[in-house]
Amino acid sequence: MDNYDVFDEAQRMTGITGLFSIIVVLVSIMLVWTLLQEVKWETFFKHPRNAKARMFQVVVAVILGHLFAKFILEYWSFTTMLRSFVE
Repeated sequence: MDNYDVFDEAQRMTGITGLFSIIVVLVSIMLVWTLLQEVKWETFFKHPRNAKARMFQVVVAVILGHLFAKFILEYWSFTTMLRSFVE
């Protein structure tokens, strides 16, 4: 295996990791959005269906979804680091 093959393999793995991370973040945001639909928004907003209330829900979903995805991706990273410890 020459240097170009190693570089190509590293570049491919970086791309796969990036794609995996994007998918995890988007799925996490969608999951949080779905969970937030169960919240009684009438408690917080007079008109929970107007644009400002919906924008708030989107922002909350993105923030919480990103935090959840970050947890998942860090956990995944830690478990892959442990593989080299066990082997």
